[in-house]
Order: sequence, then structure tokens, then C-alpha cells
Amino acid sequence: MRALIVEDEIPASEELNYLIQEHSQIEVVACLEDGLDVLKFLQEQEVDVIFLDINIPSLDGMMLAHHIGKFASKPYIVFTTAYKEHAAEAFELEAFDYILKPYDEKRIAAMLLKLENTFKRDHAGEGMGEHGQAQVMDEISVQGSPPKASVAGSGIRINLLRNDNIIVTDTADIYYAEAQEKVTKVYTKNGEFTMPVSITDFHSRLPQESFFRCHRSYLVNLSQIREIVPWFNNTYLLRLRDLEAEVPVSRGKVKEFRQLMRI
Repeated sequence: MRALIVEDEIPASEELNYLIQEHSQIEVVACLEDGLDVLKFLQEQEVDVIFLDINIPSLDGMMLAHHIGKFASKPYIVFTTAYKEHAAEAFELEAFDYILKPYDEKRIAAMLLKLENTFKRDHAGEGMGEHGQAQVMDEISVQGSPPKASVAGSGIRINLLRNDNIIVTDTADIYYAEAQEKVTKVYTKNGEFTMPVSITDFHSRLPQESFFRCHRSYLVNLSQIREIVPWFNNTYLLRLRDLEAEVPVSRGKVKEFRQLMRI
């Protein structure tokens, strides 16, 4: 992987460069201080990841990330900042992660490992013919990935927000989501997240063939349903794998749900 560090404080840039070299195989190809210089650099060279400070000259990190988000081939963006309050906006920009200063070496090492593994997964099929891609799929099946999860969006990732951290999550690991006032609670195999968006907005970011809006306040991952329980007024309660929660199917959604589940 090729990386660009964008940081206007030399000690912070040098520390991050050292940690990247110490804990990963990522090659840092340049360290820049100015947002406009970054855009010029990216016109001539491609990188796989940008470690981006928010408070930089000429063009701040958030505005720079907006521009980069329009690229045909978008690098991963890891924000590096001393400010917590930009985490929600970073989520909206689909940043890979959000790292707070001063740097915590264990946190950096974990992020770098996740970054390299994600890059390998995203580029697993490059350079392969049809036979090679089929072999990869066979290996995935042998390792025990359930067929429905593979069809239902395995490998499609979404950014979830927990405190000040952005957690890159496979959509297949999301069980259900619940609308609560102006936020959406998201429940996954790795815990609960609070997203600063409406449930309609959150649903639009998910694979539509996998996630069903079963109620005004709920959406559910169809591949995670363990049991369908008849409830009053010919509706249902859904029990999910590994969770104690029950998700309702509203009366207005019953017909569509039956068609989807073939019941």
C-alpha cells in the first residue's frame, strides 16, 4: 500500500510516519502540509490511503476529503486530529477511521492492521482470471461463510460511529436498526452503535436486497432472522441469531414480508 501523510506539524508527521513503518508494510510516499499541495500531488500520483489532519493550511482536511470523495478511484481516508467534534462529519464522508491526538500506539497499530486487511480483501480479485476468482469463492465457502450472507452483502462495508471512533463494518454483521428520535441505533455482532442519521437515510446506505424496512421504526437483516413468531393482528415478531431482541413487523409490511420470506 502507498500512503500520503497530510500534517502541518512536523513532530506529529514524523511520529505518525514512524508508527506506520513500525507496525505495517505501508509505504509512506510523501508528507505534505498544505491542502492545495495535496490536490496537486494527487493529480500526478495515486495513493491507497491518506492520513489526513483536519487543521491544515489553504484547504482544511474536511474540505479536502470532500474533493477526494469525488475521485473515480478513492483512497481510504484516516483522519488524524486533536478535535473530537468532527467525528460525525467524518462518518458522513465515509472515512476509514478517525484517530485522536496525541497518538496511542496500540490504537494506531490496530487501525493499521485493519487497514491492511481491508485493502487485501478489497483487492483480492485483482489480476485474477475467472478461474482464480472462482477459486477464491470456493475457499470462502469452505471456510464456512453461509451462502445467504454471501448473497446478502458480505464484503460490502459501511462506517459505523461509536464515541469518537469510526468502525468499518461488514453489512452482513448488522442484525437490525431502530429509529430513536433523530438518531438510529444499529445492532451488530460487535455491539451497539448510535448513528446521527434518520433510519431512512441509514437504510439507503445498505444493500436493499438484504435489509427490509419491516416497521416505521425498524429495519432488519433478512439473513440474520432465526425465528418468525406470529403476533397479534396477523403480524410477526422476528427473533434474530445471537441476540435476545425481538423486531416487529408492522401490519402494513406483512404482505411484503411474506413474499420476501415465501411464507
